Amino acid sequence: MRLPVMPPVSPMLAKAVKAIPPDASYEPKWDGFRSICFRDDFDVELGSRNERPLTRYFPELVAAVRAELPMRCVVDGEIVIATDDGLDFEALQQRIHPAESRVLMLAKKTPASFIAFDLLALDDVDYTSSPFSERRAALVDALAGAGPSIHVTPATTDLPTARR
Repeated sequence: MRLPVMPPVSPMLAKAVKAIPPDASYEPKWDGFRSICFRDDFDVELGSRNERPLTRYFPELVAAVRAELPMRCVVDGEIVIATDDGLDFEALQQRIHPAESRVLMLAKKTPASFIAFDLLALDDVDYTSSPFSERRAALVDALAGAGPSIHVTPATTDLPTARR
């Protein structure tokens, strides 16, 4: 793997605040595993917020990344399991299992999705020093053709919308 941003990378983490700050970009909080996805052609690595590999636990996401993301990219996001009743964090926790047979069974039974919210690299371009507005625009553009397993998080700069 040869990307302009290489693993391990620590993701930026949200901080609790007393009030929603003005003049910002606002996104929902996802109930999943924070992950940075690295893709260099066929090679895919999913890293955790603690910089540990998650790749072996989500084979269906590896296939989705190969099918839905640009050939060379580094994307920050969240691994989630969506159900008709909302996000299922308990089902997500069950995916971290030592037995490959169980991992494969759960990948079919409770497939995961990836919610992207930041673009760190695309092709040979390192976006980590770019302003968030540029990274966000590049992310939306780069993932415009993503399929059913990879999604861009909704975002708004409208404070009343963020409050809702």
